[in-house]
Amino acid sequence: MRFRSSFTQSILLFFTLLVASQVFSYYAVYNYALVPSLQQFNKILAHELNFILEDQEAVDEKLEMDAPLRRRVLEQLGVTIHAKDSAMANEFHHAMSIDLMSEEMSDELNSPTEVRLILGSESYILWMQIDALPNSLIRIPLSELQEEDFAPLFRNSLIMAILVVMGGWLFIRLQNRPLMALEHAAKLVGKGEIPPPLPEKGASEIRSVTRAFNQMAKGIQELEEDRTLLMAGISHDIRTPLTRIRLATEMMSPEDSYLAEGIISDTEECNEIIGQFMDYLKPVNTQSFEALSLNDISSDIVSSEGGYEIQIDFEPMEAIKDISGSPIAIKRAITNLVVNSIRYGNGWVKVSTGMTADKKLAWVCIEDNGPGIEPDQIGRLFEPFTRGDTARGSEGTGLGLAIVKRIIGQHYGTVSISNRSQGGLMAQVSFPVAKNGLR
Repeated sequence: MRFRSSFTQSILLFFTLLVASQVFSYYAVYNYALVPSLQQFNKILAHELNFILEDQEAVDEKLEMDAPLRRRVLEQLGVTIHAKDSAMANEFHHAMSIDLMSEEMSDELNSPTEVRLILGSESYILWMQIDALPNSLIRIPLSELQEEDFAPLFRNSLIMAILVVMGGWLFIRLQNRPLMALEHAAKLVGKGEIPPPLPEKGASEIRSVTRAFNQMAKGIQELEEDRTLLMAGISHDIRTPLTRIRLATEMMSPEDSYLAEGIISDTEECNEIIGQFMDYLKPVNTQSFEALSLNDISSDIVSSEGGYEIQIDFEPMEAIKDISGSPIAIKRAITNLVVNSIRYGNGWVKVSTGMTADKKLAWVCIEDNGPGIEPDQIGRLFEPFTRGDTARGSEGTGLGLAIVKRIIGQHYGTVSISNRSQGGLMAQVSFPVAKNGLR
């Protein structure tokens, strides 16, 4: 599994370094502190056991002790000897063998020795099986080494690891917060909205990216304003002579009426084309969004576009949640799809509404029984200046479906078109439902 999130990657890397640091710390403690201590402990323990294995006097002439006295000294230390077949010897068979101490003890005692360790009721217990004592086992309680002694070590290590991870998580989150704001602002720009300038904070690299993004957003806003002004100027400057042409045409003599009708039709088509360009370039104001019912909008469209010659079946879902948006814009988008189906639907159109199973999306579906569209052309229908094949018409500028997609995208929705298995075309528009909205 690959983690693509920078936040997750940073946390994972941080956690990996922490674990590696802890492992190295334990390795260093084991090799440079614990092992030398065990070796020294083995030597001291070996000298103590020599009291049992040797009956001769100590090498140091200043220390003269007989064998019974040596035994009593070992008993004071808790060292006891048990027969292999005794009940206490069962503890030896359940103990864990320690190879390091076995090798060290064998060298010190000059006799093969097996050392085992087990946790007793009060402390850890060392058991030794020495070949020099063939029928005996030596039991040495490590009274200074309690199980509770390790609990603070692991508890403190765990607490420190949690604190380090939480501190790293908080640090990375604070570092990534400007990036999250930048991501949100970039999505708004992608949807045609211009967000306010982002505060330049965080690391120097993030500050540079934020500064560049603010400059880019400002440039896009200026470009959008210039484009709107340009289109408004073009619309005004072109529509003015078109209006004069129409007025002049209507004043033509009746003998030239056939010519006047053609000119009037051309001027109306020019006005319609200009209107489509203006609609395509019109920005959306999300602040004016309100709760809407797709049932109400669809019912109005069916009533206004249907008639005696066109049969429009309407199947609304009863309990449908509201959506949020501009009623004029959404009605315009759905109307374009319905009109397109009426134009090429061979007299039958069906409009239905519903919701997805998770209740997060509300949709409108428009179906017809027309000739449909070639599959290789469906993917290009929503591109500007693209028209369907001759079966679905070749009139206009090719901005109709592009306007539909732009409006729906500005409302955070989706639109899809596909051929029906029974013949004809099906267009489905989906919008996210508004929060806590049910009519």
